[in-house]
Amino acid sequence: MIENNHTIVTEFLLLGFQNLHSLKILLFTVFLVTYIMTLSSNLLIIALVSTSHNLHSPMYFFLVHLSLSDILLTTVIVPNMLRLIWGEGGTMSVTGCISQLHLFASSVATESLLLTVMSYDRYLAIGHPLRYTTIMNLKLRLQLVIWSWFLGFVLTLILILPISQLHFCIPNVIDHFFCDLAPLLKHSCSDTSFLEIEVFVITFPVCFLPFVFIIVTYICIFLTILRIPSTTGRQKAFSTCSSHLTVVGTYYGTLIIIYAIPPREQSFTINKVLSLLYTVVTPFFNPIIYSLRNQEIGIALRRRFQY
Repeated sequence: MIENNHTIVTEFLLLGFQNLHSLKILLFTVFLVTYIMTLSSNLLIIALVSTSHNLHSPMYFFLVHLSLSDILLTTVIVPNMLRLIWGEGGTMSVTGCISQLHLFASSVATESLLLTVMSYDRYLAIGHPLRYTTIMNLKLRLQLVIWSWFLGFVLTLILILPISQLHFCIPNVIDHFFCDLAPLLKHSCSDTSFLEIEVFVITFPVCFLPFVFIIVTYICIFLTILRIPSTTGRQKAFSTCSSHLTVVGTYYGTLIIIYAIPPREQSFTINKVLSLLYTVVTPFFNPIIYSLRNQEIGIALRRRFQY
């Protein structure tokens, strides 16, 4: 179809890792094994928390939802990425591309909000231990996770709706392994200036404010920990928070590098590697980080395998 001297496309050609075609089998195997282990470990976390009475505290309640978010994030990206690797590229309809972007952006936004909720939970547990269970009751926990999922999907839907109205023109080749926001806007022959402003406005409450909130929260937590008289108490508090900080640092670090720093034409390969960090690596390592550094999960896991 021709409109305003532009050929309107109905599908995109995603290149994936076409420049690494000689490593196709290796990449396919590594990402397939990683995906299976990601699903297994996150489902194991959910099963352990759901069936172990000693893991029914608010922290593990939020950890279950973080695992659900990780499962959604990696499932939206990895299966299609495996298809692209095996076929050395492949096509995806414009509708499918926009749908993938919506689910991807929603899971990223939800995970960002859940990490914020978890930092608030740690602040209450360490800063106000006597009132912790009273404040972080079941009603508040449910409200926090419901709002995290609701805002994650609704705010990104506000962004996706105008994207679905854009026209996309040739060349329809996307040098990436999934339909990210920047490549889609780059291939649009419609005016995207207002949409780019909208992206910034929505990104502010979804990414920037949560990141600042987490930083401020952990400054307060560290100041509180330093006032703990017992060395053992300080070490236990630091150990509890270090897992969450490791996840936050990896997650927000890659997001800021990719979406806050202006992209360059020669940085496509670097962007792919960084994108792998929060779409594949982070969901894979999250349950490992929380499990290895958490004695209660370790105890629950050993109990399960004893029977």
